[in-house]
Amino acid sequence: MKLIQALETVRAPHPENAKAFPVSLVCGFNPLHFETFLNAEMRLRWPDRKPEIRSGSYGDFWGNLQRAKEASPDLAVIILEWSDLDPRLGIRTVGAWTAPALRELPEFVRTRTDWLESAVRDLAQKCVVAVSLPTLPLPPINHTPGWRANHLELELRSRIAELAARLVDIANVRILSSQRLDELSPLAQRLDVRSEVNTGFPYHLDAASTLAKLLVSLSADDAPKKGLITDLDDTLWRGIVGEVGAAGVSWDLDHRSHMHGLYQRFLDSLASTGVLIGVASKNNPAFVDEAFQRKDMILPAASVFPMEVHWNPKSESVGRILKAWNVSADSVVFVDDSPSELAEVQSAYPGLECVLFPAMEPHLVYGLLERLRDLFGKSSITAEDSLRLQSLRSKYSSDPDTSSPAHSIESFLREAESELTVSLAKEPLDPRALELINKTNQFNLNGRRFTASEWQRYLADSNSFLQIVSYQDRYGPLGKIAVLAGRHERHTLRVDTWVMSCRAFGRRIEYGCLDELFDKFAATQIEFDFCATDRNGPLREFLAHLLGENPTAFACLSREMFLQRRLETFHRTAELIRE
Repeated sequence: MKLIQALETVRAPHPENAKAFPVSLVCGFNPLHFETFLNAEMRLRWPDRKPEIRSGSYGDFWGNLQRAKEASPDLAVIILEWSDLDPRLGIRTVGAWTAPALRELPEFVRTRTDWLESAVRDLAQKCVVAVSLPTLPLPPINHTPGWRANHLELELRSRIAELAARLVDIANVRILSSQRLDELSPLAQRLDVRSEVNTGFPYHLDAASTLAKLLVSLSADDAPKKGLITDLDDTLWRGIVGEVGAAGVSWDLDHRSHMHGLYQRFLDSLASTGVLIGVASKNNPAFVDEAFQRKDMILPAASVFPMEVHWNPKSESVGRILKAWNVSADSVVFVDDSPSELAEVQSAYPGLECVLFPAMEPHLVYGLLERLRDLFGKSSITAEDSLRLQSLRSKYSSDPDTSSPAHSIESFLREAESELTVSLAKEPLDPRALELINKTNQFNLNGRRFTASEWQRYLADSNSFLQIVSYQDRYGPLGKIAVLAGRHERHTLRVDTWVMSCRAFGRRIEYGCLDELFDKFAATQIEFDFCATDRNGPLREFLAHLLGENPTAFACLSREMFLQRRLETFHRTAELIRE
């Protein structure tokens, strides 16, 4: 982004409903243009928020960090440069660079990084903390030539690496990838010596723009994609299996098809993190089965579900896979080597992200893997992630044909031996609850999202409650699949947030959630802070069934009405935890 574009973005009026978004910017340099770039990137990423950036005092990194700890920001952005650890590691302060004077530097830096770690831990109790560790080059302070590493430089970088390794495991702390920054902003193009000396702003404008954009991406809680649908011929492997046979397709160095093998390896790694992998291929099913039975197949058939292999249009296959997964098209990526197939699918599902597999260009395939990593990346892997494919397979094989009177949904649920585990504990905070709220769309009361700090403040209210529901049955566990939060006043409950994973649809778990609330809080009525979105039809239909009419804002459900209209459930509650 050019500076003039950033200024225009910042000067544009906020939407009327824009919500204040306090941000603490902790740095030692003059924030100058960087603050403008940061503000602009935030405006673009979060158009419904009004960033209020507090940058503190110039030259006082450690004081600014202390002031951020004392404030209550929704986000803290920390940019640490070498000169913040010791002025001699910068160029604006003329300090001794003699060997005896520099000998003490590593230990002094260790003390500073220990203090920084402690401060960041405290700050992360309140909000998300995005951290950028030194991005600028070290000054020429040692006796060795520049192309030769020296002991002092290696020790200093070792201290920073140790700090990063400690910080990255702290909840709510996110460390900027130096590798990604190096790719987008080469080291030699970052430091602007003239600007640093004259104004205290150390970056070239392009470097400042890139750093701001990456830090906003680091701070965002964008929901990762849930599933990837892949073609087979000349995508998962090289060759047309129907022409050359299962033995003739390849994915190895010997056949110059190694990038297909790398793609398989990448998909297998995605599957291990809970990403759904499906196949849409115009092919003979017998040939495909034979290829997947090869002992050298890197992506095992067990990691793929479902496989749509036939001669019908790819869009039909994609539709069937989306239905089997019960996810929306905008949560899925489709990869194919054919531009025409991609166009056909894109036409049927405009929200689907369609990506070309550049089979003959190894460097472009590598770039594709990096792009897919960004689309599917998540901060952590939960137990629910590992259960996702297993539960889908179980549901696919066990769900009844509801059109058949011989096997009704009631008989299926009765035989499922299902158990609900309901927790009403607010401490310690369960990260799975916020994850579900911020990525669930279909069974979602109002589409409201929370930042980590907003969520913590919400639950700190003594009148608030939190219900987290886990599910398992004879076919396997689904893990934590529903979150309901609100406030209670005497015999009335106000539900502000309610989400349920699409994997739990059709099991009447939603009735169990309300059962527990009416029972445990002795409530006579529940008010729902409902707002229709373009994707929360399932929850809207559920409330309409209970209320006898389409829900409106603050729709109220009495206990008597619920008992009259609730459907029978067959699960048992295995455990109930109170706060």
